[in-house]
Amino acid sequence: MGVRILTEAEVGRLLPVADAMRVLESAFLEAASGRGPSQPRRRVVTPPAVLHMMAAALPDRGVGGYKAYCTTPRGASFIITLFDLATGRVLGMMEGDRLGQIRTGAASGVATRHMAREDATIGAVIGTGWQAETQLEAICAARPLAEVRVYGRDPARRAAFVERMRPRVGARLVPVESGEAAVRGAHVVCTITNSRTPVLEGAWLAPGTHVNAAGVNWPNRRELDEAAVRRAARVVVDDIETARLESGTLLPVIEAGHLAWDAISPLADVVAGRAPGRRRPEEITLFVSHGLALEDVACGAFVLERARAEGAGRELPLFGPE
Repeated sequence: MGVRILTEAEVGRLLPVADAMRVLESAFLEAASGRGPSQPRRRVVTPPAVLHMMAAALPDRGVGGYKAYCTTPRGASFIITLFDLATGRVLGMMEGDRLGQIRTGAASGVATRHMAREDATIGAVIGTGWQAETQLEAICAARPLAEVRVYGRDPARRAAFVERMRPRVGARLVPVESGEAAVRGAHVVCTITNSRTPVLEGAWLAPGTHVNAAGVNWPNRRELDEAAVRRAARVVVDDIETARLESGTLLPVIEAGHLAWDAISPLADVVAGRAPGRRRPEEITLFVSHGLALEDVACGAFVLERARAEGAGRELPLFGPE
């Protein structure tokens, strides 16, 4: 058996958001039991490029791997490599940008499923870029939202996003003129921007709102103001160690003494029922997502298994005979 190679288009076809949500829930259960180690992202900054690397293993499935990518002002490229943990053999390699988009949305979907009110019907998305697509799909998969309000700074991009996404979700999509107009009265909110300054204010949040802050993973950027974080009765992250390194949204509030790390739960514990996602209907809940190698490896392993079953991709003897 050779190394299976998969392109972005093949990965996207093989990994619908709803399937990715199921894959991540299973991976988080494995992590909650202590069997899914994941290393935070490491970066090598060499202007104008930044090299990024993150790795994880799923021992119960016998698979481990890493995602590596390089970002520059002229573009970026992503690769995921998976290994057989029993033999050390390379199982597959796949382009990882589309997978990263899907698993980021799916993580917000999982958080929404475990933290948002059951009767949530109104959503809001701040951000209209590529990553916003799967955020919208995932929250609509997690709750039967009737309406989602969409805000982005560029009116043309906002309108184009709404038109592009209307066939992909059941909710009515409503473009609005401000972040405040999107958020006030919403039950589930996603921020998915690369902003250095807050795009969501705590004063806009109604009791009972669930927020997914999924756009930034640098300590010098933040999507929520301090009031939004302080109003949250439950704060959950995909990984505590990663949040300590990357969470520009949480770090200023913690450094000011208004929040403690021991009050924050990893999403794996919420999925496993070891920590509550929500205690009361009126609570504001917050999931701060930074991206986790466990998510990449779990989704990559699923894609690889489905590719083999369907004969997708190409097998190449990259590393010689068995």
